[in-house]
Amino acid sequence: MYSVVISGTGLYQPPHVITNAELVESFNRYVDLQNAQHAEAIAAGTREPLAHSSVEFIEKASGIKQRYVIEKQGVLDPARMYPRFEERADDQLSLMAEIAVDAARKALAAAGRKAEDVDAVFCAASNMQRAYPAMAVEIQAALGAGGYGFDMNVACSSATFALEQAYNAVRSGASKCVLVVNPEITSAHLEWKDRDCHFIFGDVCTAVLVERADTAVSPEQWEILGTHLATQFSNNIRNNFGFTNKAEDSDPDARDKTFRQEGRKVFKEVVPIAAAHIENHLATQHIQPTDVSRYWLHQANLGMNQLVIKKLVGGEAGAQIAPLILDTYANTASAGSIIAFHEHRADLRSGDLGVICSFGAGYSVGSVIVKKR
Repeated sequence: MYSVVISGTGLYQPPHVITNAELVESFNRYVDLQNAQHAEAIAAGTREPLAHSSVEFIEKASGIKQRYVIEKQGVLDPARMYPRFEERADDQLSLMAEIAVDAARKALAAAGRKAEDVDAVFCAASNMQRAYPAMAVEIQAALGAGGYGFDMNVACSSATFALEQAYNAVRSGASKCVLVVNPEITSAHLEWKDRDCHFIFGDVCTAVLVERADTAVSPEQWEILGTHLATQFSNNIRNNFGFTNKAEDSDPDARDKTFRQEGRKVFKEVVPIAAAHIENHLATQHIQPTDVSRYWLHQANLGMNQLVIKKLVGGEAGAQIAPLILDTYANTASAGSIIAFHEHRADLRSGDLGVICSFGAGYSVGSVIVKKR
């Protein structure tokens, strides 16, 4: 068995920002249009009026202050309320592959590697742009990487689940250098017309290079001490959009079939699951939670992360222990914990321990224990 390190990370950041104020203005215009259109039904009591959103509501509920998106105007158009992407021909690089290649090249540069050094590409995200050909294979070809590639989806835990597959492949000797990419075009699967979730997501792509420690050349390396995955079925976070929809003859006026959640249930149930998962994983390495210098957690909700850390180390979770990127990027699905790791690790010293952990639909939880070399 080989020792395994994370030797580089990369981040694609979309060009546009939507602030909470911009989002609320657009959403409330949509609400006013809908309420005016259905005024008679509302007056008759056969239809409930839609309620306005507010900046205060969003920040109190989530801690989010803005989000990055690939396309902004379509989202903010109250007559549309979803991004406007230009359709690409089959011989053009797909949008998801494009942002993945951007993040991947940055990760390769950070690791001192070339694309031809890579012998496996895993594309792990909460939604894929298409069913096939696999996004990973297109990314592999666009980079000029070798070996093989495949897609995987475990919703918001996709990145950590893919990191375990990369760790196992390198540790066993099956691969020498594995690239994990997490392209999250969440703006295309968010129901922007739903007050309870219209503020949650943002677009991004992360990339992580995992390779053998004895051949790594990166000036900064993080040894992977262990990984741990767990799932427990729940319907509280769900996306019903799929290829069978057109055969179901669903109500055309029904809510969009993409992302929905029972937020309060998720908060109540996931916090103890995630905290216990991390504590049990650390115990297998004979590590106390208070011995960990940094927790890079899934970025879904500020209060959720604070409670997870409180259960682990006691007291309030400060940025030094559990850095937050949620306020700037919003929830970026599987990429959130990787963004936190990417942006908040430079101050740690050799020998410091950290945990990358993501949790989400499934329920699913994945954790990666790392040590700076």
